Amino acid sequence: MDNMATGSAAGNRIEALLDAGSFVEIGGAVTARTTDFNMQEKETPADGVITGYGVIDGNLVYVYSQDASVLNGAIGEMHAKKIANIYDMAMKMGAPVIGLVDCAGLRLQEATDALEAFGNLYLKQTMASGVIPQVTAVFGTCGGGLAVVPALTDFTFMEGKSGKLFINSPNAIPGNEISKCDTSSAQFQSEKAGLVDDIGTEEEILGSIRSLVCMLPCNNEEDASYDECADDLNRACTGIENAAEDTAIALAQISDSNIFFETKKHYAKDMVTGFIRLNGMTVGAVANRSKVYNADAEVTDEFDGSLSAGGAGKAAEFVKFCDAFNIPVLTLTNVSGFEASECAEKNLAREAARLTYAFADATVPKVNVIIGKAYGSAYVTMNSKALGADMVYAWQDAEIGMMDASLAAKIMYAGADADVIKEKASEYKEIQSSPLAAARRGYVDTIIAPADTRKYVIGALEMLFTKREDRPVKKHGTV
Repeated sequence: MDNMATGSAAGNRIEALLDAGSFVEIGGAVTARTTDFNMQEKETPADGVITGYGVIDGNLVYVYSQDASVLNGAIGEMHAKKIANIYDMAMKMGAPVIGLVDCAGLRLQEATDALEAFGNLYLKQTMASGVIPQVTAVFGTCGGGLAVVPALTDFTFMEGKSGKLFINSPNAIPGNEISKCDTSSAQFQSEKAGLVDDIGTEEEILGSIRSLVCMLPCNNEEDASYDECADDLNRACTGIENAAEDTAIALAQISDSNIFFETKKHYAKDMVTGFIRLNGMTVGAVANRSKVYNADAEVTDEFDGSLSAGGAGKAAEFVKFCDAFNIPVLTLTNVSGFEASECAEKNLAREAARLTYAFADATVPKVNVIIGKAYGSAYVTMNSKALGADMVYAWQDAEIGMMDASLAAKIMYAGADADVIKEKASEYKEIQSSPLAAARRGYVDTIIAPADTRKYVIGALEMLFTKREDRPVKKHGTV
């Protein structure tokens, strides 16, 4: 049975996602097997989900796409088993799984059978985590227990208008209703919850998934993902110091042909995470950001340069993914300290600890470039030499130390006049806060001109290509 020939939205999405003519359906003749509540009288072609495999730019991927025209895409026993089977095959082959979600939830007529099969899908996703990349795109409803599915995957995309993602519907939350706060919307899930990497039209989302898959390794045993580099390895990044505030721009300047795929771009914008290419190799990038510029060079968001709880958690999750899939990590550090607010204090210590642990525990090549301020323990958390960074570079005008030199002088020489404070601040900056002072102590390996950043980072990653590092034998960490 060819479910792609029906012209359903589920089949059209698969055709748009994969290389032309590459999709091969698996389990096309499967239908619901329950007869309770007269289910045998209802047609359930493919049991509401099209599953199979194909290629994206020549890379093997496994795909499932839910068909909302079959019982509104509700998940039954065989529906869930088909997706679980795709996961089994993907694990054997070492290939990514892409889920295209449009579902009304679990099928009430199948009750515990559906729950059991659905629980098994959770298990398959858990076993696949860190072994093969998992990507989910939400085009319609993704509610209740199904909302756990994208949360178990590595990257999630949502259609901006029709996509709905929630555990509890907005109207089921006490004191709320959908017109007051639509907690299921793509905007809420991307900006507030931080679950969604990007939102857009159906066409834009499928295009983004294709771009992402081409940058990722197929599995955790592949050293990295490569592409031919047509860019000059020694290209000077002229004027990159002007992008120190918006490091998304700086990362694009460093990357081959200015390629930058940003993840969770609408969440915790004070921290930038995403993938770049250096000498054809995929590199995970983490960077502090104090301003966000739009295409017209206008400032759309501004931050105080501190490390927030949301930013730390976002970066920690990203670094763990890179380490699991042997993707080198580059950080651009420009942090003045930790965010100071009552709201931040609820989670800041925990999230900062997660980021600290992620960097310290990662065994992939780690390169840090200090491009501005690097103050206090927030600097230590940002992939410092103390946490195991393999190479640390600093721009010539970077500041590295406990705090701003003027503030340090005011604390150490409290009560002194302005001239003394100014003199001591200058002395403190030279002795304690300059990149040269850090380099003399071995905390910075090389002081570089901003324009040479690309050249030095590529050289470091080439040197670190064969890096091997062990960790103490343990079942797993607990942070």
